[in-house]
Amino acid sequence: MKTEPQKNRPKFLNLFKIKQPLPAQISILHRISGVLLFFPGIPLLLYGLHLSLASPESFAGLQAMMNNPLVKCALLLPVWLFMHHLCAGIRHLALDVHLGVSLEHARFSSKLVLFMGGFLTILVGIWLW
Repeated sequence: MKTEPQKNRPKFLNLFKIKQPLPAQISILHRISGVLLFFPGIPLLLYGLHLSLASPESFAGLQAMMNNPLVKCALLLPVWLFMHHLCAGIRHLALDVHLGVSLEHARFSSKLVLFMGGFLTILVGIWLW
């Protein structure tokens, strides 16, 4: 009886156990933030626009809802998603023209994206209150 040689089979990779470097995490968050801004974000934004333009009563209702502190706190998540997506997009554009492609520059720009996304979100949060 012949035994077949072992084939080189792909290994199972658990992506939750692999420690990704910070630039990879920023890239993944950029994609996730884009998807979350597009799918639930655009319909909600269009619904708010519809309410603001439908009648003076619906506009007043939208204003009353937006003055609720819980709604203001909940708005910080989409604001952070937008700010992170914006900053990471600028970073990706710089990488496309070969700016900051070295390892130390990529790490620095990743930290800068995290900082600027949070900082801009805090500024918008202060403006909202």
